[in-house]
Amino acid sequence: MKIVDFSKTNSVINKYICEMRDVNIQSDRMRFRRNVERLGSLMAYEVSKELQYEKQAVTTPLGIAECSVPAGRLVVAAILRAGLPLHQGVIDVFDDAENAFVSAYRKYDEDFNFDIHIEYIASPTLDGKTLLICDPMLATGGSMQLAYEALLTKGTPARVHVLSVIASHEALEYLEENMPSDTVVWVGAVDNYLNQHKYIVPGLGDAGDLAFGEKE
Repeated sequence: MKIVDFSKTNSVINKYICEMRDVNIQSDRMRFRRNVERLGSLMAYEVSKELQYEKQAVTTPLGIAECSVPAGRLVVAAILRAGLPLHQGVIDVFDDAENAFVSAYRKYDEDFNFDIHIEYIASPTLDGKTLLICDPMLATGGSMQLAYEALLTKGTPARVHVLSVIASHEALEYLEENMPSDTVVWVGAVDNYLNQHKYIVPGLGDAGDLAFGEKE
């Protein structure tokens, strides 16, 4: 598995990550969503460099130009609900991509232990296509793996890319053991550890709540 950690490079991505983490800024939901969207668009640009390309002739007002365009089909998948702003940023770049949606959430018991549940999936066929899965927080990696397995009921993609804002080292190790070996993980930053409730530390909080408001 290949991991691309943008925090190790000098780019404006680090500014957006900083604002997403900052409790004095992240309370502005519109700004939080917009920062996640911008991160998605910048990641999509970097993903585009990994795709296969083919030549295409187009007619201009003065003649014929040969262009290089991505070959094959893309499917951009969002893990609901937190993955929606990241997904939007990606399809702003890959505007002709197909789309998929999966619900994956933690169901807690009275002792604050949890299982991950998948309750909804909507997806085109994935056979032979490049699949991009958007989930802003990779804490344990369990939700991503189960979402991927759910998507496999719609076919087998040729290649898988995972896009996330923040991941834990534990999640990356888990995905390396449980996702295809040629998976590429694109992440804004990798954080040190998970606390007793399996939240990423220092992290940024609940990305879904920050983007859309707290839930009951």
